[in-house]
Amino acid sequence: MALFKVSITGGKGGTGKSTVAVNLAVFLSRRMDLVLADLDVEAPNDHILLGVELQNKEDVHVMIPFFNYEKCTKCGICADICDNGAIMMTFEKLPMLIPSLCSGCKACMYACRDKAIAEGKRLVGYTYRTEVNNEFSLVTGLMIEGEERAFPLVLAAHDRALSLNKSLLLVDTSAGSSNTVSYALEGSDLIIAVTEPTPLGASDLSLILELVEKIGCKAWVVINKAGIGSDEHVKEVVSKFDVDEVFKVPYSREVAESYVEGKPLAILSPNSRSCLSIREIAEAIEEVV
Repeated sequence: MALFKVSITGGKGGTGKSTVAVNLAVFLSRRMDLVLADLDVEAPNDHILLGVELQNKEDVHVMIPFFNYEKCTKCGICADICDNGAIMMTFEKLPMLIPSLCSGCKACMYACRDKAIAEGKRLVGYTYRTEVNNEFSLVTGLMIEGEERAFPLVLAAHDRALSLNKSLLLVDTSAGSSNTVSYALEGSDLIIAVTEPTPLGASDLSLILELVEKIGCKAWVVINKAGIGSDEHVKEVVSKFDVDEVFKVPYSREVAESYVEGKPLAILSPNSRSCLSIREIAEAIEEVV
């Protein structure tokens, strides 16, 4: 069976995107061979919601340039070509690196005519592969504290998830519509945007659906915490886009209890209204895979 990719995303944090993702993984793993990729590398929490400890750590590095000042002719090409402003020229017209701004693109190294730049490496974070109750694999990306660039971690975690050769890839993205989210969504067969019935939730949903529209992918919307407010704002946004399905997951006490217990709803409260609603989404996914 060819790989089918389902991405769960949202325009803002706190909508319950990860709750939906982990419970979909639990339900779908009962019938499908899948991997769940937590690509919210700045604050991954799928393992917390699943109640598992991260395992099988692998380092993720990016290239960092080292300057050989004996070879350097002070031409300044390396600073000119750096789009991130990571290389500045000193008063002596020698290049100096600001490591936190360096993306590791290697442009400076390739542009240096004097071969005065050597390739080093800098640790930016880790990926993990964790088996969840022998039912499915969880791949997690995690940035180290103080790191500013999430993209290399998203790329590494996504590639590690793909390397497991599962038939279904579930992706839990970070919130928003940044370049890291765009990359995480790339190649999706189905994108599920999770929102909440508030004006702010509707506003951010509009942003994420604009991105989905540009990607050109089938889109579903999940109104999480349904019942805490009117969903008229969300319905108005949905009417402006090509959304195939709209699901509702009601607000319930059981969701909070699952956070406290560190167990997904699908295991802790399988007959709760919220859990039954997520199971309905899982069944709908099974029909399109």
